[in-house]
Amino acid sequence: MNPEFRDAVYQIVAAIPAGKVSSYGAVARQAGFPRHARFVGRLMSQLPQGSRLPWHRVLRGDGRIALAGTPSGEIQVQRLSDEGVAVLGDKVPRRYFTDWSHPAPPPA
Repeated sequence: MNPEFRDAVYQIVAAIPAGKVSSYGAVARQAGFPRHARFVGRLMSQLPQGSRLPWHRVLRGDGRIALAGTPSGEIQVQRLSDEGVAVLGDKVPRRYFTDWSHPAPPPA
């Protein structure tokens, strides 16, 4: 996979603030690679064990948990809930989505 794309995705996901989420497609667009949402998903699924990247903040475009009903999906729901994000069934309401028109400050 293109290292430029990978690094951009990691930086963008790291910039999603706690209590907010984004979609695979929005992350791909922010990285400059529109139409690469599936590759964002692949990168999130291949993070090394112990990674601190907040993969749990990336969802499907309709706000649904992509891995709903799986152990990873349960972890994702728990982490989002711990950050104050409401998960209704397997979906996060739009109000929790990051507004990319106002860039987040770089992570500390």
